[in-house]
Amino acid sequence: MLKAMTISSLKMDPVANSPIIILKEIEGEQTLPIWIGLLEATAIASEIEGVRFSRPMTHDILKNIMDKTDIKVNKIEISDLRDNTYFALIHLTSGGKALSIDSRPSDAIAIALRTQAPIFVSDEVLKKSKQIEATSEEVPAGKSEKGKKWQNILEKLKPDDFGKYKT
Repeated sequence: MLKAMTISSLKMDPVANSPIIILKEIEGEQTLPIWIGLLEATAIASEIEGVRFSRPMTHDILKNIMDKTDIKVNKIEISDLRDNTYFALIHLTSGGKALSIDSRPSDAIAIALRTQAPIFVSDEVLKKSKQIEATSEEVPAGKSEKGKKWQNILEKLKPDDFGKYKT
């Protein structure tokens, strides 16, 4: 069974020095943290904040192609968790034919935001995620200096700051 999710937050993990996107169940309390890359976090954050660059980013180009070729994104699904790696599917309709395309969750989420497609997570992924949390060691209370620096930078970012980085 699939659970409808929404983006609860996009944060910096001070321990791993990596962005985390937190998905939250729309009709419930379950959450799913997914560690993503900085470039992917930028693609997601810029869409959430409505930041527009002078040139289209990769996900914007893909959306433009889909719009021009009448391809519709029906939903994205975080479909599996294997070896601490999440897998996603982008469910499309093209020419009346249903297709599922393998994707990284961060790319699927960036596309879902641009196409207003719903985000789903399978019960199996939620179950596997909880098992990993239960068996992992506690995260130390102290934060590394590098982690504190990145967290401080990300917390202070404003939508206008994205305009400083031209592509």
